[in-house]
Amino acid sequence: MRGVDPGVRLDYTVVRGWRAVRLRRHGRAANAHRAIGRRGACRQPNGHKAVHDVERAWFRLAVAAGAIVLTAAGARARSPGDPVRLVWQEGDVSGVTGIYGPQGGEPIGTVEYHQTRRGDLLTCVRVARYRDGTEDEDEGVARVAGTLEAVSGHSVVRGPGGEPTAEVTIDVAGGRLQGAWGSGTDRQTMDRQLALPRGTYWGPLIFLVVKNFDANAEGDRLVFRTVAPSPRPVVLDMELVRGGDAKVERAGTTLETHRLELRLTVHWAVDPLIHLVLPPATFYMLPGDPPALARFAGPRNYARQPIRIE
Repeated sequence: MRGVDPGVRLDYTVVRGWRAVRLRRHGRAANAHRAIGRRGACRQPNGHKAVHDVERAWFRLAVAAGAIVLTAAGARARSPGDPVRLVWQEGDVSGVTGIYGPQGGEPIGTVEYHQTRRGDLLTCVRVARYRDGTEDEDEGVARVAGTLEAVSGHSVVRGPGGEPTAEVTIDVAGGRLQGAWGSGTDRQTMDRQLALPRGTYWGPLIFLVVKNFDANAEGDRLVFRTVAPSPRPVVLDMELVRGGDAKVERAGTTLETHRLELRLTVHWAVDPLIHLVLPPATFYMLPGDPPALARFAGPRNYARQPIRIE
């Protein structure tokens, strides 16, 4: 079921999945029917009967929705951790572009990007430097033999003096997640053994997902797993959602683009509330082979400073 994070329950404390909950509920309903067959009429209190009626109604709705999806798609749904299929060939790339405030004007920083490929191993490094002396750096290493399979990486946010204020080291192949946040006596660390799927993307790897959106989206959405400093490292599910067409004014020229919105997804019941609090980041894409980025507009990092990259 799209929009459900298999690693997070609604109370965000215990690993659970929608499938497990659904089957467990189904199991209770089946046990109740067997009990009725053995003992005759069910003598449960009215409150219990109402609960089971609601559960059966939800189960029937889920089955009906699943049947519709299977009929339309003819294949199993993508899991957020499934690797993204690559349509466009990746190679060596480098460049520098400006960072602006949400209203444009004078640049407030620059982004330097380097991408190198050695065999099937792609290394992407993105460093954003701001005029106030702060810096965001992201590195992602992935295999690119037909699909985008994350291997390892590192993200760090540095303050004006160059001291890291939040950082995370990701080892997908080794199943390890390390992090540190805070400064001085308030600095905290973590080191966890954690199985991350190959379809886990962060930093510059996310743009490769954006670039290959059309080949992997189910309807108008594509869900993937990510790791981000918040400032404590967290594992989340994000979704890219197709928006409408948009005109982008840049250097006196009007560009015809289409929008892709990047936003957090937890569960369909709470996602609308989350999206009210956490506005999406938006990629304005130029059509082409491959598509190209015309503008990014969204929060810089967990501090939510709005920026524009062109």
